[in-house]
Amino acid sequence: MVIKKTKSLCPHCLRVVDAEVYEEHNQIMIKKECPEHGIYENTYWSSEEIYEKASEYDTRGEGLENPQTKITNECPLNCGLCPEHESHTVLGLIDVTNRCNLRCPICFANAAVSRYLYEPSYEDIRQMLKNLRSNRPVPTPAIQYAGGEPTVRKDIVDLIKLAKEEGFSHTQIATNGIKLATNPQLAKDLKDAELNTVYLQFDGVTEEPYLKNRGKNLLPWKLEAIENCRQADLGIVLVPTLVKGINDHQIGDIIRFAMENIDIIRGVNFQPVSFAGRTPANRVEEQRITIPDFEKLVEEQTNFQIKIDDFYPPSSIIPISDFIAAMEGDDQVTFTCHPHCGSATYIFIDHDEIIPINRFVDVDRFFELLAKSSDDIKDGGIVSKAKVVARASVELPKTVHPSKAPGSLDIKNILLNVFKDRSYDALGDFHHKTLLISCMHFMDPWNFDQDRVKRCVIHYAVPDGRIIPFCSMNAIYRQDIEKKFSKPLKS
Repeated sequence: MVIKKTKSLCPHCLRVVDAEVYEEHNQIMIKKECPEHGIYENTYWSSEEIYEKASEYDTRGEGLENPQTKITNECPLNCGLCPEHESHTVLGLIDVTNRCNLRCPICFANAAVSRYLYEPSYEDIRQMLKNLRSNRPVPTPAIQYAGGEPTVRKDIVDLIKLAKEEGFSHTQIATNGIKLATNPQLAKDLKDAELNTVYLQFDGVTEEPYLKNRGKNLLPWKLEAIENCRQADLGIVLVPTLVKGINDHQIGDIIRFAMENIDIIRGVNFQPVSFAGRTPANRVEEQRITIPDFEKLVEEQTNFQIKIDDFYPPSSIIPISDFIAAMEGDDQVTFTCHPHCGSATYIFIDHDEIIPINRFVDVDRFFELLAKSSDDIKDGGIVSKAKVVARASVELPKTVHPSKAPGSLDIKNILLNVFKDRSYDALGDFHHKTLLISCMHFMDPWNFDQDRVKRCVIHYAVPDGRIIPFCSMNAIYRQDIEKKFSKPLKS
């Protein structure tokens, strides 16, 4: 059964081709035909039921008021962002170097193997930061420095300070952790520069996944990096690259490791392997892990303490940003990404017990009340806003079942502080007692869906002023951009 028509990419020549997404044997597949290289059929989502559930949280965005490029070709060949893009930038990325202190067999950025150096200057990076902050109606609030390995730059601490100067409220670096492990002072300096998060590549709790994914046993470095961040009080998100047959059996172990280190680890963002860059492409279907696969593995490997039904797509939280926008009278960051881009849940740790948030909060009812409150504020004036807030302060806590909540968490009081007194600092109490367990499945040429990329909210800023969606950057643009703005390595 055909679900929709879309556009995709030929995995061989990367031309834009017609595609269809369809259901077959309870799986969602994507099929396309290149006139030169033939037909490709690949798994899109491995469960129709989970696909349909995610589709219920589909909210389209309105894009940018000031796109940087014009529509001259088929999407995704206009990226920059173009007028067809339907979401704004929630997280901006800047590759600050293509140098790396590893040569991993799996690397979507294909770092450290080219014969040229891509390393934007401090002032180039300043301009890219300004471009992201110039987005309207919502300036990009968060930035991640990536690469390559960003910590090989001697000025990485200064670059964090620069991002804060340019107005970013959240800064993070994506790192393999080697420099953090070997130089304890680096974590302290980054903390002093107000880095918010270390986005730490972390493929497992034993040496085997690192030997296969990274070419060497990096686990001792990971553990040392975590300890040095702990000493600096620098928060960490673990980022495992999931490859079927290599580390998919360690998902539960990684979650338990995060639980044991909840004092410094804020979450785990699992990323199923994307077959781009230096990732071998001869075993796509054999090694593919989709979001439903991930959710099922979490359920099995946590002994059903976390269930498939505990996960929601990022777009589900839009009522929260809409409510804040209505309260403040300003546009807010909204996760209008495609509902099939990712999934997540918050879990609370009560001794050794895992309690997902939807076990003691009626999440859907909570979102419904927020959406209604937002609509009522927009329809009324200042007087009615006060009445709406008063009503929300009474009704929202009713979505909580205190007897099922962790004993250490006063969720009702947090809700009152946030929505009645507008004390958003109260959310800090929430975040420091939870772990965000999430999965973001970035696309590659085999499962590329034009509908998804048009709504991407994670974008690269590049030196020529363009802002490019994550998946089209790594599938199409990366090599040309790096060559254009690079210099040859000295022999």
